[in-house]
Amino acid sequence: MRIDSEPSLNPSDYEFSHTVRVRFSETDAMGIVHHSRYLPYLEEARVEYLRHIGHPYHEIRDAGVEMAVLEAFVQYRQPLKFDDVVNVNVAMGTITRATFQMTYLLTVDDEIRATGVTAHGALTTEGNATRLPDWFRDFTPPARAT
Repeated sequence: MRIDSEPSLNPSDYEFSHTVRVRFSETDAMGIVHHSRYLPYLEEARVEYLRHIGHPYHEIRDAGVEMAVLEAFVQYRQPLKFDDVVNVNVAMGTITRATFQMTYLLTVDDEIRATGVTAHGALTTEGNATRLPDWFRDFTPPARAT
């Protein structure tokens, strides 16, 4: 799989936003967030997004479908720092029969700090490739709340 979704730099292009506060334990001696900590921010926002659209992750798993991360991309633009309140904006990207991509824009106030894309594949609980649920393949993003 190759990531083909392009994250927008405009927060209004995203259907959902989740807030994360940077914890001290996620930073280095200079108070800068370690690069590895961005992926958990994306994951937390993705799980909240699924809950927001009425399909919490536990229900997807209970239906026998896992959504494995196949690829992840983060572009670091400006560092996140201890105690920053980060808006992780989330939008659905490309959807196929068995895969989907999500795009992310991380901002503090109105300043862009990072962008990201994750690509996911549907698997059975036994680890075999499977199709996404019908609701997912037919997904139409909700209008952004104002």
